[in-house]
Amino acid sequence: MAVEPLEPEEIEARLAELPGWSLDGDRLARTYRLGTHFAATAMVVHIAQVQEELGHHSDLTLGYNTIALTVNTHSVGGAVTALDFGLARRVEELAPGHGAS
Repeated sequence: MAVEPLEPEEIEARLAELPGWSLDGDRLARTYRLGTHFAATAMVVHIAQVQEELGHHSDLTLGYNTIALTVNTHSVGGAVTALDFGLARRVEELAPGHGAS
């Protein structure tokens, strides 16, 4: 089944289920705060592992104790798709284990 861009209404409905996530232009976006730089680095590695598993990758920016993540689907012209929300949900599931807020 081909991946299709989501309609704006669908994006808004799905974002309502992911507190902390927003639409930034044509990308889903979220910034996490962690207790230390080491904790943030460990979470980046964990996110990278999940992305490899899903075969879908975001842009990650590691700060001292923050991680900024943005994602869209390049294969459909940079639109937001269900793949992006799947990755966002997986990241949300792992975040508490790293102490992220």
